[in-house]
Amino acid sequence: MEPTPLPPPADIVQLRDGTHIYADQLPTAFQQGQPPVVHIHGAPPDRTTQRIALGTGIGAGTVAAGIYFGPLLVAALTSMAISLVVVALLVVVVVWGLSSASKTIRDNNRDTRRYRRR
Repeated sequence: MEPTPLPPPADIVQLRDGTHIYADQLPTAFQQGQPPVVHIHGAPPDRTTQRIALGTGIGAGTVAAGIYFGPLLVAALTSMAISLVVVALLVVVVVWGLSSASKTIRDNNRDTRRYRRR
């Protein structure tokens, strides 16, 4: 005698309110159909670039490289900009210090010259 075949496993899904229900008994509002169409302007900014790139015909590898190297490029440019700001600040401080020191020395020499002339 052959064993009777098991019925197919029932798909149980959890609704948003936390209750469980069989998938074949879902109300029409919860039944999955076609995914909603998201227009290019309604997509998040990181996805918009991907969709434009894929729509123009460049491959997914190029898009993946852009996604990977994009933040790296931003980080590198930011690091360079911070370094330049630090160097510029250092130059300003050195120039200010040298000009203040030379002004002080110049003023002291003028006073000394006046006393020597007498």
